[in-house]
Amino acid sequence: MSNNEFNDIPFNSPVQPAQLTPDTKFCFNCYPGISCFNACCKQADITLAPYDIIRLKNRLGMTSSEFLKKHTVPFEMDSHGMPGVKLRTTDVDPVCLFMEEEKGCTVYEDRPTACRYYPVALLSSRKSDEYHDQQNYAMVNEDHCKGHDEDRELTIEEYRKEQQVEEFDELNRTYYQIILKRKSAGPSIGSPTPTSFQFFFMACFDIDRFNEFLKAPNFRKMYNITDKEFKTITTDDVERLKFSYRLLKQVLFGEIGIPMHEGAYDERMEDRKEVLEMRRQAEIEQNKQKDPIDKFIED
Repeated sequence: MSNNEFNDIPFNSPVQPAQLTPDTKFCFNCYPGISCFNACCKQADITLAPYDIIRLKNRLGMTSSEFLKKHTVPFEMDSHGMPGVKLRTTDVDPVCLFMEEEKGCTVYEDRPTACRYYPVALLSSRKSDEYHDQQNYAMVNEDHCKGHDEDRELTIEEYRKEQQVEEFDELNRTYYQIILKRKSAGPSIGSPTPTSFQFFFMACFDIDRFNEFLKAPNFRKMYNITDKEFKTITTDDVERLKFSYRLLKQVLFGEIGIPMHEGAYDERMEDRKEVLEMRRQAEIEQNKQKDPIDKFIED
């Protein structure tokens, strides 16, 4: 978003253009038996963040690649084509595939961040002259939701604690910072390539394939990390996600957070100069023929 946190909200959006604070009070309740129960799940448009995918793929006993292929659809987050993913819904109506009429959400304990926050919207913004992002809140009012009519008052902060979003926010925040920095930097950091988008997609969303990338021999030849850290990031999804953010900042913005072996980068680039150019040309042709999600997931 721009300096004006609400410039990017469409005119007809259900998001109300009023900035809320953690202490802002509002009335809301949702429970089985309310007249609109499951209504929001039948009009689902859920953008997933990296930690959402970790929770859901582990809940379902899948690899991240399997989850992405079966339960998500890709979309472009900006005019450059930076990839994001949304939760897949039914083909005719946007009904969440994890919703059952009687039970409601079948993955409730591991539901995505956007579902936890509803009807509150989390808005991340970064001013052009500031490095740190800001997190603001707004209210979402949709005709189908009757939870706003319930006589239960609480603050935004109380609602966040009740919905257990703190852990999700903590593990997704760097991801939002990377997106905002990429958007605000624009041409200053160069035009993105298909390869950089593939790497971004893998590091953020396909955490199990990212693990295979880390285990490849060339990775440790390039990056100087201890055996202890390597074991941690290759056995723990959450620690691997944190590491992926550090690596993305280094690759995309040149922010050195992971030490490299002296001369390793120049040596590798020289060895791979012709290979990289051939791969770049092949990817351009391949991406013309692939389905959207297959541009980022390799079998």
